[in-house]
Amino acid sequence: MEIKKCKKIKNPVIAEIKVHSPKHGDLLRGRNPFHILDAYERAGAVGISYITEQKYFKGSFELFKEICSKTDLPVLRKDFIRTKDEVARTAEVEASAILLIARELKSKTPEFADYALEHGLDPLIEVHNESELQYALESKGMVGINNRDITKLEKDDGNVTITEKVAPLIPDDRVTVSESGITSVRELEVALTHADAVLVGTAFMMADNVEEFVRSFVQFGRR
Repeated sequence: MEIKKCKKIKNPVIAEIKVHSPKHGDLLRGRNPFHILDAYERAGAVGISYITEQKYFKGSFELFKEICSKTDLPVLRKDFIRTKDEVARTAEVEASAILLIARELKSKTPEFADYALEHGLDPLIEVHNESELQYALESKGMVGINNRDITKLEKDDGNVTITEKVAPLIPDDRVTVSESGITSVRELEVALTHADAVLVGTAFMMADNVEEFVRSFVQFGRR
């Protein structure tokens, strides 16, 4: 995912096609996910994210595969990746990036990041606090700061203050992504003060006019 190259002309926004939230329930609301994808592309998103986890987020690997085949944008797979087979499976459908959660993988994080890179995937290594950051900094790849506690399945009230705390501890040569809990352009502004890009899902999926709302994030402060 080419993040820094486009920051001068638009805000780097990774838009997530999120069909279900443990907190908010059904986010797709009968809509065609590919219509959401089209709206994200027209609005200027730099990448697409999709959660394949089934139990809590109602994800589908088959839908993820279709998304990868239908867009020229880089696609990130989000899930609780615990095996290298899942990394290889992600690469097989020509995804561009994969989420690796430091809290899940712990000391195995660098090994999984290297394995992802060997398979042509950009690893996005997710942390929530300073104690998890060591695993990300020992690994190659982008660093994602999840503003919410993943163990609470998005039912906490995490916000961009987490990014404000963790981002200054990350070296400048690492691409950082502020994830989750970003609901307004003001929060976007705070996040991009500390991170290179943002990843937004729930707020986009809940918008009355998805394309218009995403475009407001992409173009904020760029006119």
